Amino acid sequence: MPPVRIRRGWGAAVADLMATATCTAYRAVEATHGESMPSRLLVERVGWLAALTRQMTAAVVARHWNDGDLRTVESGVGPDGRALPVKGWMAMRRLGWAAVAPEGVYVSDRVRRVAEEAAARALRLAVHRRQIVHAILKTWPVDAGRRTADEWAALQERLPPTVSKAEIRNRTRQIRAFKTSHDGRLPMDLIELEHLPATSGQVLLAAADKQLVTIQRTGPDSAALRVQLPLRDHPATPAQWAWHTIQFALPEHVPACAGLCIPTFRITDDRVRVDLPWRIPVPTAARAGHTVAIGLDWGVNTLLTGTLGKLADTSTGIRVVSDGRMLRFDATGVSAKLHRLRINRERVSTRRERYLRLLGGPLAREPDGQPALLLAKEKVLAVEHQRICDRLRRLDRALAWAAARWAVEQAHALEATVIYVEDLATLESRGRRNGNARLSGQVRSVVVDAIRHLAAKTSIAVVTVQARGTSKRCPRCHAILRHSPAPDRTRERGWKWAGCRRCGLACDRDHAASERIVARGLLAQAHVRTDRNTGHYTATVVVEGNVGRARRPKRCSRDVGRMARRPMPSQFSSRRPPSPPSGARPAPHPSRRVPDRRAVPALATVLTARKRPAGPVPQICPHLQARAESGSECDCLHHPRRLKRLGTGWGFHRAVRATAVLPLGDYGPPAARPRPPGTPESFGQTRQSETLPVSRRGGPGAAGARTR
Repeated sequence: MPPVRIRRGWGAAVADLMATATCTAYRAVEATHGESMPSRLLVERVGWLAALTRQMTAAVVARHWNDGDLRTVESGVGPDGRALPVKGWMAMRRLGWAAVAPEGVYVSDRVRRVAEEAAARALRLAVHRRQIVHAILKTWPVDAGRRTADEWAALQERLPPTVSKAEIRNRTRQIRAFKTSHDGRLPMDLIELEHLPATSGQVLLAAADKQLVTIQRTGPDSAALRVQLPLRDHPATPAQWAWHTIQFALPEHVPACAGLCIPTFRITDDRVRVDLPWRIPVPTAARAGHTVAIGLDWGVNTLLTGTLGKLADTSTGIRVVSDGRMLRFDATGVSAKLHRLRINRERVSTRRERYLRLLGGPLAREPDGQPALLLAKEKVLAVEHQRICDRLRRLDRALAWAAARWAVEQAHALEATVIYVEDLATLESRGRRNGNARLSGQVRSVVVDAIRHLAAKTSIAVVTVQARGTSKRCPRCHAILRHSPAPDRTRERGWKWAGCRRCGLACDRDHAASERIVARGLLAQAHVRTDRNTGHYTATVVVEGNVGRARRPKRCSRDVGRMARRPMPSQFSSRRPPSPPSGARPAPHPSRRVPDRRAVPALATVLTARKRPAGPVPQICPHLQARAESGSECDCLHHPRRLKRLGTGWGFHRAVRATAVLPLGDYGPPAARPRPPGTPESFGQTRQSETLPVSRRGGPGAAGARTR
């Protein structure tokens, strides 16, 4: 599912939440004859339409793949002096770059619109890359691997405002590779650095109108798409185009009140896939003014670690307090499975490339049947490589949506109105290639997109904060933390456990980082900005503040309170129990030994979150059944036959463990305990790490954010 797009309304605080559901066409009817057509014929005709639009798009991009035309698109002004329209196909026609149908082929004006829209998107993406490449070439450093502060400042002045450091790093590596392969010569522009971009086989029907495509609901879980398709691969007349009614089922996560938009066609695995955008009105999440929030920290093995924070007004000023409870989504087992699948994919790819090299060498010219054997092996490896890639894609997607659903449900249960996450676009392991491979294979961007999508439905804001230095300094006094493998091995070097020698803090490293993240988010609400293109919230300034601890009042459960009110019999009571009536046999004392086998099988309708009942019926937790209505993405995560105990229903098996979603009470009064020696007197004062100096003691002048 793509990222959520939030658009602000003119009147009340109501926005449109846009998402995309991928559907598969199961029935098509040709309007000319009024009878159903087989799926094979539908795939063939949609493929003809995709081939026509792809050919016209490639022709437009090839004609204008030069520096002058890209500069014209970058200027945003047409030849008549007016600004170019936002819609791509209208901009192409304003510039006079209209798509032309192949010779001898008839296409309508709406089909040409689809091709021009795809060409405009490809050229606008090239313009974005061209701006980055030109800025890097103009400020090429002496040492490409490490820029100085002045070189960074000169580069930032030439770059567009929305460029991340990851894009800068990738383009620098691309230019460095070109320089190495061309005897130390730098490229002149993007045209010399990159080849002509490939054109996808998608059909962007959203660029057309009702003369080419219409859509309507036929039921709560079904819809019908009416579109014109060619009857042959090269239609020469309008009579060789016909209307087709394509029926498809809507996924479970598409609500009945959602408005359907014009979809996109693509063919995958000999099936017609329909990427259907839909939108529903939801209240707009506030950008600032939050008092209760959840901060999430990323981990290599533990996917998400969070904590709850609250703004409190004390005598020393505004401070952030936390209850000290750690929220964790531990996907170590699934991460190890993904890493093993990536290793297998690399091995299969290496063997496949070796067979291809042998087929192109002198061995292929031997007449003993060896090329046929190598070709058969290469085909087997190609199928295996595709299977592993599909497995990785499905596992990543399911894991990301499970983690996102867990995070949003935790925020909803704890009454938090905002979720703060790290912006890890520039995260990179230093000096460890294996660490880089594992970090690059994580699904952080998919998790953040899923969190934004699910949080928008419940009016919970999602804000990204800078991740620089969150794991290096103490959330209590901002002293440098000492990392060790475990709490009982503090003299060894490690990364899992964090300890502070100044204030005595000892906790998990990710937990300490999550406290600093939630503090940065709550204290920097005045510096939150909205991206104009995506509508995402980002904290642009780092504001540091110490995090305190506040206890929650203890609440006795119903059973504990009932036992407390029940009068307990005295152990040394002088009263004797009443004697049984005459003629009655005394009841036998029950045995305390647990039977080896249950005499009566357990009922199939018993739903409990405790031990699994006896018998072949698997246990199903009722709190997981309530979430099944949220969408099909969650249904594929918890397997009833593998679910063992509470807290393990957020994954595919017991390898995924997560903190249970429990609503808690309000914060209690602060604990009147003596502070450890060296603890600063004031926890509530805040500061901006960009302007205030670093102090040797804790307090208002403590150190700001630094590199991980």
